[in-house]
Parts: sequence; C-alpha cells; structure tokens
Amino acid sequence: MKKITTILLCCFILFSAKAQDSKQKIERVCLDYIEGFYEGDTSKLIGCLNPALFKFGYWQDKKTGKYAPDGNMTWRQAVDYAKRVYEKKNFAKANAPKKVEVLDIMNTIAAAKVTAWWGVDYILLAKQNDKWMIDQVLWEGPLKN
Repeated sequence: MKKITTILLCCFILFSAKAQDSKQKIERVCLDYIEGFYEGDTSKLIGCLNPALFKFGYWQDKKTGKYAPDGNMTWRQAVDYAKRVYEKKNFAKANAPKKVEVLDIMNTIAAAKVTAWWGVDYILLAKQNDKWMIDQVLWEGPLKN
C-alpha cells in the first residue's frame, strides 16, 4: 500500500510541476504579446504569434456608445503595428494595464484572458513543437464614458 501511495504521490508531483511549467510558459507568451504592442517590439510578437493569426475585435463608437466590429488583424498587420509604435515612439504609458489570466490548459491547447490599455483579449493558444503560440484573439475595447 505504501508503494502505491508513493507512486501516486510522485505522479501527482510530476503532473503538478508540468502544469505549472505550462502555465508559466503561457503567461510569458501572453506578456510577450502585450509587451510587443506596448514597446513596439516586433521580435516579441514574432516569437509568440502564429503566422496564421486571426485577431478580431469590437470597439465602442464614441458617439453612439454601441460596440461595432473593428475588423481583423493578421500576423503581418500586428508586426507592422508594432513597428509603427517603435518608429513613432508611441509607447504605452508606464501604468498601462498588463494582466494575464490563464483560463485553461489542455495537452496542446490553452485559453487566456489579457487585459491591456486597449481592452480585454481572449486568447487561444496551441502548443507547436513544444512551444506555445497564439493562434486566435477575440477582443473588446474598453468602455469610454
């Protein structure tokens, strides 16, 4: 009985350590995503975004207060946006929100919620060649009163 308990305990510890490692890697990928846009760091975006990225969002109309689709952003558009941030030195403010919540982790897919200056992003990630990458993003801009 002690042998079975010891084996089960070891399995639990190994599984827990692996889950924690995945969570930290996903958090780092999501922070690279935010920091890539905040700092205009294209290398961070290239390292965390799948080239087949699909990012789609909703922005609030200042006049009507209603949310409307704001179009999609491809991998290339994301990298180009970061380049413009860097070139124009249009960096995020030092106190801009930068929050990552890992919502779920499976073997090859995961979900996270990111809060940034532009609003909230729900992010879907996939593990490819033992590396977590962002595949899809659905976002909503902040409420502006």
